[in-house]
Amino acid sequence: MKCAVTTLDNKKAGEVVLDDAVFGLPLRADLLSRMVNWQLAKRRAGTHKVKTRSEVSKSTRKVYRQKGTGRARIGAGDVSQYRGGGTVFGPTPRDHAHKLPKKVRKLALKTALSAKAADGKLIVLEAAELKQGKTKELAEKLGKLGWSSVLVIDGAAVDDGLARAAHNLPGIDVLPQIGANVYDILRRDTLALTKEAVEALEARLK
Repeated sequence: MKCAVTTLDNKKAGEVVLDDAVFGLPLRADLLSRMVNWQLAKRRAGTHKVKTRSEVSKSTRKVYRQKGTGRARIGAGDVSQYRGGGTVFGPTPRDHAHKLPKKVRKLALKTALSAKAADGKLIVLEAAELKQGKTKELAEKLGKLGWSSVLVIDGAAVDDGLARAAHNLPGIDVLPQIGANVYDILRRDTLALTKEAVEALEARLK
């Protein structure tokens, strides 16, 4: 499929042919969902923890006598029914990550790219460079392009000036092509790829 190439100054810079094997696949919501869940599960710290009966600081002395009070029988004060007692079956530190086959992850990334292309939200840039590295300058350029929520994917490395300028702008993310992932692609409205990024992604995903 053909796609127009533009610049950060909103000027036309020719056309590029996108490979249908990477940018022309049908939408698979199930794949995208599995991939996003996999990514977010890997990000979880898993450090949640509560204290059990063996860990709370409470006396083990019997709270009151066994009979004659009219109350339920109770032993130590570290039981879960009491304030300050141990928690039963509470969360403990663990790894939330789970396995997802490489072929599924690869197909999900291609599906995410294809979904943006099908929605008309895929933009190809001639280059993503900003010499001055000024946030104000980048904000003006994005305003002319009409981008308020965009992920810019560059080639092997991200331009330092662009990365510095985008750092203070909400809704703008900049990644190298090796960092392209389904979650970041879907969470932004527009996907902007440089010509170098298109070539690298096609070589990597075909």
